This record gives sequence, C-alpha cells and structure tokens, in this order.
Amino acid sequence: MPRGPKGERRPADAIGNAIMIAKIATGEIEDGEPETKAAAALGKRGGKARAASLTPQQRSEIARLAAEARWKKGDR
Repeated sequence: MPRGPKGERRPADAIGNAIMIAKIATGEIEDGEPETKAAAALGKRGGKARAASLTPQQRSEIARLAAEARWKKGDR
C-alpha cells in the first residue's frame, strides 16, 4: 500500500482514495494531525539545537548543498 509524505497509509486506487477524501470531508476520520504534539515539539527543539551547534562554515556548506540540490531538481 502506498504511503503519504508522513508515512501514513493511502489507498492505491482512485476509488479508495475518493472514499477516503469523502470520509475526511465529512469528519468520519481525521487527517493530517500527528498522533502526539510532543513529537512535533521535540523535532523543532532538535533543529534549533543542531543549528546552534553548527559553525558558520558548516551552515554555509549545508546551505550550498541544498541550493545545488534544488537547482539540480529543476533541470529535469
């Protein structure tokens, strides 16, 4: 079964996907909310701690690699 961007299960066929969208729209099931908000908070804290521990040269290198990846992705 295919997985969405956050690892959640999604229907593989169009009809199953349409039914799931209808259930979300009617409130039968909830979509997009994480199981716990604690995990999201920990992720934000971890990112800030990592940024604080990097040197300016390391941050620059990471940014350069990210920019190269974005430009490379657009050359398809």
